[in-house]
Amino acid sequence: MGLLKVSVIFLLSLITMTLAEPPGCKIRITDRGLEMLKAETKRFVEGELSNITMPEMRGKEGRFQYTIKDVKITELNLTSDLRFQPDVGLLFEVQNSSITLNFQRRILYWLFYDEGAINASAEGVNIFTVLHLIKDQDGRLKISNITCNAFITKMRARFSGTLGRVYDFIGTLLTTGMRFVLNKQICPALNHAALVLVNQLLETVPVRTEVNSYVGIDYSLLNDPVVTETSLDMDFRGMFYDLKNENDTLVNNAVNPVLREYDRMVYLALSEYFFDSGLYSYFKGGLQKQLLLNSFQMPKDLEMLLRTTYLGKIMMLDPAFMEHPLSLELEVTSPPRSTIKTSGAMVAVNCNVKVLVLPPGKPAVQLSSLTMEGNFNLIPLQGPLKTMLQISAVPLINNYIKRGVQIPLPDGMDFIEEVVEYHNGYIIVGANLHFRTGLREIIERKLRADPPRSNTELHSDMTQF
Repeated sequence: MGLLKVSVIFLLSLITMTLAEPPGCKIRITDRGLEMLKAETKRFVEGELSNITMPEMRGKEGRFQYTIKDVKITELNLTSDLRFQPDVGLLFEVQNSSITLNFQRRILYWLFYDEGAINASAEGVNIFTVLHLIKDQDGRLKISNITCNAFITKMRARFSGTLGRVYDFIGTLLTTGMRFVLNKQICPALNHAALVLVNQLLETVPVRTEVNSYVGIDYSLLNDPVVTETSLDMDFRGMFYDLKNENDTLVNNAVNPVLREYDRMVYLALSEYFFDSGLYSYFKGGLQKQLLLNSFQMPKDLEMLLRTTYLGKIMMLDPAFMEHPLSLELEVTSPPRSTIKTSGAMVAVNCNVKVLVLPPGKPAVQLSSLTMEGNFNLIPLQGPLKTMLQISAVPLINNYIKRGVQIPLPDGMDFIEEVVEYHNGYIIVGANLHFRTGLREIIERKLRADPPRSNTELHSDMTQF
């Protein structure tokens, strides 16, 4: 019975894996890419911690009455690390760091009254933060939760003035209270930074967006990201669709791209389905299926090719036709299809082709009519008919895809130093990452364009210490 149960579970798991939708686009961020993000993350965290505000502190100890206000963080010296947390997301850690503060004091002791500035330093600052990454209901990468622990080992205050020795008497009380309050503010500040600000940055990643007036593209995640010690892998649908009929899409029967490399910061894998869905959507959604060119419109090399190819036919019909313009009618009869192999990538186009001569004032005379398939790649094409199709059909397709397609990266981040590898059924683009501007600037620009729907207000109850 136990063996039967195990067999059934295995069979159900196998069926589920078989029915799972393969990604048309896959992205891997390696630990090298994470290394580049460390400096940006540190600057971003320092900016968030610098904005911490602390409430006014009032207290009484014997005949001492004190007020501490206008607490400001003036300097942060953080020793931080950012790394992958397997099966969870990202780990940001700060160890044995320091924070310098400045605040205003007001102290009353008997009949003595004094006020001024005090500098303090929090030492042994340790922060342990884990970001939990998931796929949200819209198919977008999101931080679902943050686990945060912060601890300050000790705090010192440097007093000055005529009552400096007196202040030392209550220094322990002041620094203990300030350490408690500061310690209590760190995690809420980081929670807000991750769950609100960073998630708003992730919202700039295109999920389902228009490419042009004909087609759109779906970059929604198919499942939660897979996180290991050395990488974060994300599977995207990577599917184009016709804007006029979004449900008319190709079924993805392509192979699942396999990423094995870790040398570059990021890897982008695109399967044949990614390209085929684009060609299919353009064909269905508005790619010009018919092309009519006469001698005045077609490229001169194409006209010369046609006249050379059909010289014998023209002379047999009427030598006078040599002086008349030619016409080429080309009709794409089915969606083009891509094939990717280790030797390169090619696109197959099926066309009906007619070549005609146009005598002035007379009906057009057909020189040729044929159905043909052309495969276009980087290898030089042989044969005049394939060359003719390449000259005429390829610009026809390129005219609609020359704008390019945005890849699923946050706003402000680009690929540089790309290297393309061809595999059977997919291509892999290895690249390094580049920030056009800082992480904080990107988020601030996003906030100006789309203010947050809610703000987390950070308060501290001073009566608890």
